[in-house]
Amino acid sequence: MNLFLQQLINGLNVGSIYALIAIGYTMVYGIIKLINFAHGEIMMFGAYFAFIAATSFQLPVWAVLLSSMIIMSIIGVTIEFIAYRPLRNAPRLSALITAIGVSLFLQNLALIIFKPDPKVMPKIFPETIYKLGEIDISSTTLITIGLSLFFMVLLDLYIRKTKQGRAMRAVSEDKDAAILMGINVNRTISLTFAVGSALGALGGVLFSVAYIQVYPTMGVMPGLKAFIAAVLGGIGIIPGAMLGGFIIGMVETMTKAYLSTTWADAIVFAILIIVLLFKPTGILGKNTREKV
Repeated sequence: MNLFLQQLINGLNVGSIYALIAIGYTMVYGIIKLINFAHGEIMMFGAYFAFIAATSFQLPVWAVLLSSMIIMSIIGVTIEFIAYRPLRNAPRLSALITAIGVSLFLQNLALIIFKPDPKVMPKIFPETIYKLGEIDISSTTLITIGLSLFFMVLLDLYIRKTKQGRAMRAVSEDKDAAILMGINVNRTISLTFAVGSALGALGGVLFSVAYIQVYPTMGVMPGLKAFIAAVLGGIGIIPGAMLGGFIIGMVETMTKAYLSTTWADAIVFAILIIVLLFKPTGILGKNTREKV
């Protein structure tokens, strides 16, 4: 039982990071129906900027997180403006290929700038171990879960309560009708990329703190797993991305603990296949009819 509870906490820790990254996928898909495969690289660059802020400038932890999120939100908006906006009315396959191209471009750019050698991420959070019986809970784990939940709740309130959040929902429902209602669609989409990229950067920082390393390809596997989480929960649905992230994190952690670490990735990808076969709209998704 102690092992199970320990792995449950670890699963919540990993799942909260996947949920943050998955939100970026699902926000972009929900508003422009694009799977932004460059989101894993947004996460990776966010971790690198946090590493630089913590080591070269020795900023406090709040400044490390904030600077990384702000820089990556600007980069996310820039990517949308340069790479995706010109293809907004193009076939979806063109936009998808462009997203893969942007992903590869950012990976190679990171290799050129930062070199392939992994960097050791410093412990930006105070490290304390709390004992709950025979279960060890680190302060880093508590901070990671707490920050993730805080920003998820904050995003939910932002989407439901603010004017910009209502504009996002309107554009997601019907872009043409939103234009007729006076909503600036371009600005709303850019804002969506900014928010999604900021959360992706935060996920990258938390991931690098948990696994101690920062390297140019670090966003590939977490990015794919976050995409699976978004599909599992119902892509385009923010609560679904959160739910999917926690489920994937829990499945991965329990597989490593009770089966084998070599099977963990295979089982996560098998979940994607099962979801696409039996409920392609995801757990919280609804079947909708599409006129042809």
